[in-house]
Amino acid sequence: MLKLSENPAILTSEVESLAELTGTWWIAHTKARFEKVFAWDMLSRGIGYFLPMWEKVIFSGGRKRRVMMPLFTSYVFFCGTDEDRYRAMATNRLCQTIEVFDQDRLVQELTRIEKALVGKAIIDHYPHLPVGSRCRITSGPMMGAEGVVIERNNTKARMVLEVTILGRGALIEIDADLLEHID
Repeated sequence: MLKLSENPAILTSEVESLAELTGTWWIAHTKARFEKVFAWDMLSRGIGYFLPMWEKVIFSGGRKRRVMMPLFTSYVFFCGTDEDRYRAMATNRLCQTIEVFDQDRLVQELTRIEKALVGKAIIDHYPHLPVGSRCRITSGPMMGAEGVVIERNNTKARMVLEVTILGRGALIEIDADLLEHID
């Protein structure tokens, strides 16, 4: 089990935001529990990647431990050339790479999740594509992020940031007064 400091960064260290990465995006479907080691492989090969992770508290050996868990189990997003894709496949850590036909949409969806992680939002995985009202965050570090509200009370809202190509999303909790409805 890795210490928090031993985990790879969620994003390639050469850039500040995933929007700065250039090239074609692919989704790496990794072998079980190979997400982090694949991210380390991408870093050592100079290939841009995004591995969204969330902090989870587990109990192991009678002790309470904090670990970083991939938000999308068995998936890492990477960007580059066809040669970079070949080098990623050559790591022998992947089941397959998934071609992304709508590159702009994927980058927009991943940018929303990146903003949530950088903004220290309370985040958890959400295993299904949600149904509900679409909203946009109006201010704060996640301003402009769009998603679907699945639960709301007077002060807080739970909103799903979607990654439609995977049929999954990330669940965040945010102040309800920061949301505006999108038609």
